[in-house]
Formats: sequence, C-alpha cells, structure tokens
Amino acid sequence: MRLPRIDWAALAVAREQLWLPKLGPLLPVKVPVPLGGGAPGEGYPWPWSIYGWLEGENPIADSGGAQESLLGVLALDLAHFVRALHRIAASGGPPAGVRGTRGVSLAERDAPTRAAIDALRGKLDTDGVSACWASAVATPAWNHAPVWIHADLSPGNLLCVNGRLNGVIDFGLLGVGDPAVDLIVAWNLLTARSRLAFRAAVDVDDASWARGRGWALSIALIQLPYYEHTNPALAASARYTVREVLADWYS
Repeated sequence: MRLPRIDWAALAVAREQLWLPKLGPLLPVKVPVPLGGGAPGEGYPWPWSIYGWLEGENPIADSGGAQESLLGVLALDLAHFVRALHRIAASGGPPAGVRGTRGVSLAERDAPTRAAIDALRGKLDTDGVSACWASAVATPAWNHAPVWIHADLSPGNLLCVNGRLNGVIDFGLLGVGDPAVDLIVAWNLLTARSRLAFRAAVDVDDASWARGRGWALSIALIQLPYYEHTNPALAASARYTVREVLADWYS
C-alpha cells in the first residue's frame, strides 16, 4: 500500500495510476503495478494506491569500497534502465516533479539551493558547494525535447536482488523534462570507479553530466536541513551525496 503522508505527495497517486501501466512494459526492470486504489475516508485525507509486491533490498552507498564490485555491476544496470526510460516517446507526459519542479533549468533551483547552503554554514564545506553549484548553474541548459524521467533515482527507490537491479519504485515525481536529473544516482549511490562505468554506459555529453551533478548537489543540500533531525537515513544519504559531488568536482 502507498499512503501519502503529506498533501503534495498525494499528487503522485493519480500520476502513478495513469502512467505506470503504460511505461512499465517498456522498461528493463520491474516497476510497481497498480492493483487498485482508494479515496479519502475514515480520517485519512488523501487518495492512496495498492501495488503488487516487488522483491529486493535497497543498495548501500559505500565510499569505503566494501561494495565496489557490486556497485560496478549495478552501475551498468542503472544505465540500462535510464537509457530505456529516456527513449520512450514522451508525448503527452506531464512536467516532472511536484508542480513541474524536476527536470527544469538549474537556474530555477538557484534560490532554494543557496538558501540551503546558508542554512548549512559551519556544517559542511559551504565555499566548495557554492562554487560547485555556481558552475552547474552556468552549464548550458538542455535545449532538446523533454524526455521521460523518473526524477528521484535515490538508493531508497532502487530494489536489488543478488547485487542486480530488480526494480525501481516511487514514480511520484515521474514526468518529462531534462534527462540530466536521472544522473543523480551517480553521486547519491555510486563511487568514483562505478561512476565512471555508469557514465560510459549511459553515454551523455559533458554538459548533461555537469547538470546531473548539479541536480544531485541541489537535492542533497535541500534535503539535509529538512531531514537533519527527523530522518537520519535521508540526512546521511544527503551528506554522502555532497561528499561524492565535491570529490568528483575537485578531481
């Protein structure tokens, strides 16, 4: 059962119910299959969904290298999924994100990202992230037709069996936009070596890669102060992402 816990997340219910049955058969891994849904009632205020169960466990981001060999294989699976999704005809698809906030120009993320940086002063390398973010915003924007994007490829939305990608869940931000946002997994999960394998397999240009790194940084910076005291797992994931982005950018 998928029960939204906040009003904006409830917008995902209709989107998943409409589009997952159409996109799922065209993707190389399993995605949630809507089996039914419900309306607000009995004190619960939003629509909700029931899906078929998908096997798997979330992969673990590990910059220490214990998972390096597994991440190398997973990187190729992720690239295969991303390329397949981006190749599906996108006509009629809605803007990605909540009210079209994902897959847009990074310039549209500038104000909230810089506000998050200000909120994190003294807690991380704000000079480094500021410079990295400014570089990403200055990168040429996507100037082609929008494509289908998942828009939230984080470790918690990936399901693995025996180290291989078995499923991708939570398509609540699904829509069309700049495909660079689906590169965020290169920094929120992968390591330097597996990131190289992912980039080679996903085959994107330098500008798209830079925008993807900017998306990963922006999402992590905004998540960190939001979840710092309420969701330790997401806060830790945000810190990992910031470290990987800076290590990559400095290299």
